[in-house]
Amino acid sequence: MHELPIHGRGASGNPANRFDRLHYEPDPEAPPDEAPAQATQFFKDATRSIIATNDSPDVGFQASINPYRGCEHGCVYCYARPYHEYLGFSAGLDFETRILVKEDAPDLLRKEFCSPGWEPKVLGISGVTDPYQPVERRLKLTRRCLEVLAEFRNPVAIITKNHLVTRDLDLLGELARHQAAAVFLSITTLDSTLAGRMEPRASAPLGRLAALRELKAAGVPVGVLVAPVIPGLTDHEIPAILSAAQEAGAQFAGHVMLRLPHGIGELFENWLVQYFPEKKDKVLSRIRAIRGGALNDGRFGSRMQGEGEIADVIHKMFHLTCRNLGIEGRPKLSTAAFHRPDETPMLLFGS
Repeated sequence: MHELPIHGRGASGNPANRFDRLHYEPDPEAPPDEAPAQATQFFKDATRSIIATNDSPDVGFQASINPYRGCEHGCVYCYARPYHEYLGFSAGLDFETRILVKEDAPDLLRKEFCSPGWEPKVLGISGVTDPYQPVERRLKLTRRCLEVLAEFRNPVAIITKNHLVTRDLDLLGELARHQAAAVFLSITTLDSTLAGRMEPRASAPLGRLAALRELKAAGVPVGVLVAPVIPGLTDHEIPAILSAAQEAGAQFAGHVMLRLPHGIGELFENWLVQYFPEKKDKVLSRIRAIRGGALNDGRFGSRMQGEGEIADVIHKMFHLTCRNLGIEGRPKLSTAAFHRPDETPMLLFGS
């Protein structure tokens, strides 16, 4: 049985956590008005480390920080949803309604930078959940992390779907003067209705384009990430998205094919039934065509790009459009300006 959509949420249910033997099943005969309210809850994350490293050839940076775990943007397709299962939650509604907050993130980041063992490198914010999700407006954890990054002049690359990133133009501009900041706005579609259903609490597409303009005007290198590309649903929009982003100031671009690890395939299929039943079979068929007959392929080298004829056509369309618009490539960030503020240059005797 497919659940009914919930206003303002991407998922419409809480599928079982794959690690737990017991899970809650709602009463199928209960009337809709008896369903519990889907209010967001925030929990303190007591982690004692903040920088995560990876050796994946598919990811553009080796180190990243995530001020939050879980994301209220509620993007139904989000590949990060299964990480919530390691916390004892569901990858469904729990992911977007039970958010863990790393209150100590700025202090932990400063401690890392002060350590003699820290070798300056580009940090990604964030590799899993959006650093500018709604609660950031109030908690300002991402901003406080940026303050530390600016203090040490450590380069950072930000990925977000939220116009809220423009609040931090002062810090991003300061870092950019040292070739130490770049921002990607993730734009999946230009259709505001589709975006509202698929990414219910993220900024609307026009808001993301506005963020590109404001960042570019402030001297911050900006790019567009067309991600995820959903075959049969959003792939035809690639040229229009890239063109709109370039007009708004995007200097570089990237793209990632839809990933549906673990139970996300079931969530996404249920979402298609709710909103696009007439397209469900076409979309799922094309996803399987780029994933070797399955809904997901987790192999390095393939998981971000897919394989096969349909994937090849999408990649060619993306690269040809980028070339015509002059927005290919990646930002060039530098660690040359990194410094520890408490370090005093040693003077030679007599100098």
